[in-house]
Amino acid sequence: MPREHEQQNTAIVVTSIARPNRALRQLADGARQRRYRFYVMGDVSSPPDFHLDGCEFFSLERQRQLGFLTAERCPERHYARKNIGYLQAIRDGAARIVETDDDNIPRAEFWDARPRTIIASVCAASGWVNVYQYFTDRDIWPRGLPLQFVRRPAPPWDSLPLSESDCPIQQGLADENPDVDAVYRLVLPLPVRFRRGRSVALAPGAWCPFNSQNTVFWKDAYPLLYLPAFCSFRMTDIWRSFIAQRICWENGWAVLFHDATVLQERNAHDLMKDFRDELPGYLQNDQIREILERLPLRSGLQHIEDNLRRCYEALISASILSQNELPLLNAWLQDLASISQRQRSISNDHGPHSEGAQ
Repeated sequence: MPREHEQQNTAIVVTSIARPNRALRQLADGARQRRYRFYVMGDVSSPPDFHLDGCEFFSLERQRQLGFLTAERCPERHYARKNIGYLQAIRDGAARIVETDDDNIPRAEFWDARPRTIIASVCAASGWVNVYQYFTDRDIWPRGLPLQFVRRPAPPWDSLPLSESDCPIQQGLADENPDVDAVYRLVLPLPVRFRRGRSVALAPGAWCPFNSQNTVFWKDAYPLLYLPAFCSFRMTDIWRSFIAQRICWENGWAVLFHDATVLQERNAHDLMKDFRDELPGYLQNDQIREILERLPLRSGLQHIEDNLRRCYEALISASILSQNELPLLNAWLQDLASISQRQRSISNDHGPHSEGAQ
C-alpha cells in the first residue's frame, strides 16, 4: 500500500466523557484537514449533546447499535470501551490507528508521517528498561515500570546499535505532564520536557510499559489493541502493553519509543485514588513479565490471536486477571473475525473476476 494512501487512511481513537475541549478540537481540526477519521467513544457521563466538526461521536446507545459483541459485553464507566472505537476504525478500513486521550494537545509533529520500518537505536535482552532515561536526565520513569527497577541504569545510549527495525507499535512521549505513576506525582516535580530527535526500539528481552496516550498501531498488530476491562483502570493499557510486547517479539517486531509529539494538559485526578488503582501493578508487574517470558508462543501472523488468548489465560490462571476477562476477549476476537470475513467478501466481490470488473 503506498505510504501516502496509508497516511490518509489513518484513524484516531479517543474515549472521553468531556465536552469538546482544546485537545479534542485540535484533534478534530487536524483530522479534518488530513482526511483522517476521528472517533470519540463516550460513556455514561458523556454530554448527550456532544458535537464536534471533524469527529464521529459514539454515545453508549450508538455503540450498542454497531453490532459488536464487545459493545454488549464491555462494562460501562471503563476506559476499555475504547476497544469499540478500535473495532469501528478497523471495520472502516483504517490502515493504521493512532490513539490518544482528550487531554493531549497535538504538536505539528503529531501529524507527520510515521513509517512502520525505521532505523533506530535498538535495546535488547536487558530486562526492565526505563526508556525515559534516553530522553531526559531527570529522575523520572514511565507509569507501570516496577518500582524496584526505577533506579536501574538503562544500557548507555552510545552502546545501542543502530538498526532497521519493524515497529508496528510505536509509542510517542508527552511533554509537560508525561505519563508517570502516582508515586512520582506525589513526591517529585513536574513539568518535564523530553529530549528531541531520538527513537529507541525495544527488541526481545527489553521490557518497558507503553501507554494508550500517543500510540500508533499498524494493521498486523491490531489484535494487540485489546484493552482488558476486568482490571484496574490504571493498569488496563499497561498490562496490554506487556502482552503486546511479548507477542511482538515472537514475530520479529520491536516496539518503538520516540520523542514527544503531544503536550499533556492533564485532566484533574485524585492522586491517592490513582495510587490505590496502581497497587496491582506495583505488586504484580514483574510477576507478569516472568509469566509471559516463560509462556510458549508461536510465530506468524496466523498465530497472533491464539497467542493473545494464551497470554490472558496464563494471567487468569495466576489470579492476576479475573475469569470475567475471557468472555470479553472472546467477543473481541469474534468481532475481529467477523470484520475480516466481511472485508474478504467485499474484496472478492470487487476483485478482478467480479461482474463488471475491468
